[in-house]
Amino acid sequence: MVPSGTDAPVVDNTALRRYELRVGDVVAGFVLYRLSDETITLIHTEVEPAYEGHGIGGRLVAGALDDIRSRWLHMIPLCPFVRSYIDRHPEYADLVAAPG
Repeated sequence: MVPSGTDAPVVDNTALRRYELRVGDVVAGFVLYRLSDETITLIHTEVEPAYEGHGIGGRLVAGALDDIRSRWLHMIPLCPFVRSYIDRHPEYADLVAAPG
């Protein structure tokens, strides 16, 4: 059985410009981003096939959004998975940068 990773922390790997969720020593999933001033653009979310269906993607995005909130940043959700997550979790909608 594949570990769910629900207790695994989401970590900002600034060198690779991505949030990562590791299960043991394995990067089970990541969210690529681009950071500029007070806005972070979430570009792409990827979960390793062995970990799909175990809640990794949702946990990963929630962890990234919680970190973004704690840093007082706004974000642009280019990634369709992130946009879908925010649609299902409107408590994060305030993080979306206003068009301008």
